[in-house]
Order: sequence, then C-alpha cells, then structure tokens
Amino acid sequence: MRLTVLELPAQWGRAPAVLDEIDRTLAAGAPTDLVLLPEAALHGYVSPDGDFDLTRFAEPIDGPIAARAASLARAHRTHLVAPLVLREGAAVSNAIACFDPTGAPCFVYRKRHPWFPETWATPGPAPHPLVEIAGITVTAAICFDLHFLADDAARELAAADLLLFPSAWVEEVDSRPQLLGDLARRFDIHIANANWAAGDVVVPGQGGSCVIDQRGEVIARVDRRGAGVRRVDVEI
Repeated sequence: MRLTVLELPAQWGRAPAVLDEIDRTLAAGAPTDLVLLPEAALHGYVSPDGDFDLTRFAEPIDGPIAARAASLARAHRTHLVAPLVLREGAAVSNAIACFDPTGAPCFVYRKRHPWFPETWATPGPAPHPLVEIAGITVTAAICFDLHFLADDAARELAAADLLLFPSAWVEEVDSRPQLLGDLARRFDIHIANANWAAGDVVVPGQGGSCVIDQRGEVIARVDRRGAGVRRVDVEI
C-alpha cells in the first residue's frame, strides 16, 4: 500500500477552500492508495476565539462537504479518509468517513471518546472499524480515543495491519510518540497519524504528523518547513 498523510494548518469555517488545497496537493504528487487527513481539519477544530462548538457545520453523510470529499476520492482514484461533523437524527458526531475510489463510503467511524471541550459531540456507539484497503487490514480511531484504545479496541488492533489516527492534539509536552510507539509494539501494527498544524489557532501539540512501524519507530515524518498543506508518502 502507498499511504499518504496530509498535515493541514488549522483553519476555521473555510471547508471549500481547504478541500481545494487538498485537491491541488494530491494532484501535485504521485498516485496513492490511501490519504489520511487530520481530525476536524475541514471546518476547523476550534475557532481563534476558543469556540469548540462545531454543530453549525453538521451535515449528513451525503451532505455537501462529504460529497466534495467523495469527489476528490474519485478524481484521484484513492481512498480518502476525511473528517466530518456528522448529523444523524439528534446525534452530532466528531467523525471520519473513508470514501473509496468510486466515491462510495468504505467506512464511517464516530469518535467514541470526545475530548472534554467537545460538549457538542455524541460519543460514537459503534466499535472501531475493520476494513481491507489495497490488501491491508485497516482500523481507525480519533485523537482522545488513544487513551482508551488498548481496552476498547484490543480485538480490532490485534486483527489490523494499520491504525489510522487523525488528531487535533493539544499538549504542552507531546506524549504522542511514546503512546503511539507503545501501541504499535504491543499490537504489532503500523500507525499513521495526521495531526493539525499551526494556522488560525496556534497551540502546543500541533505538527509532528508521522507514520510509525510495528517496532514503534517513526519511518516517515511530515517536514515542518514551509507553509500550507504538508505531505508525506510511505509504502507499507
């Protein structure tokens, strides 16, 4: 599998422009089997004024932003894992949807453990997904889920080859490398982390998107130099 991780600067309320930039970034690089975007990277995770309420951006799985993400998967003939603020009846979820090269949903995962400021988000009721993409068994989790994964998803992690882990990490001393490395070694699994970067919001914990192998070692890391969308590609 050729895996692509995109690190996107934090933006707020400009999803169409963010999707345009993703389109240009994918067009400028080599073809890829799977693209991972950071948590809540299309609409923004938090506003520059500290507003965490994303319900204004909520839409169904066939809404306009989801439809545009599906069209990018079709255009680039890839699996695109995109963040959504997903509305389903009375529930609003911090979610990711994987669209396959035809634009059809391959899986939808709703964050099981919203972080404390995500008071708007309904905890996801379903287990972590297990799907095959390009011959690789894939599962997924989102950001704060990491602290519960070893118990919540032991079966899925043991069965998977790759954990997709989008995040909007906020931490003075970044514990991601240690936590992800420990998880990779324990379950003999690759981990792809797409994290947000500094932009409209600048906080500790941004950047550092990477791919970790089963030994817990970083085998690819997004280059912190430059501006805009950053990309890393790796074969696993």
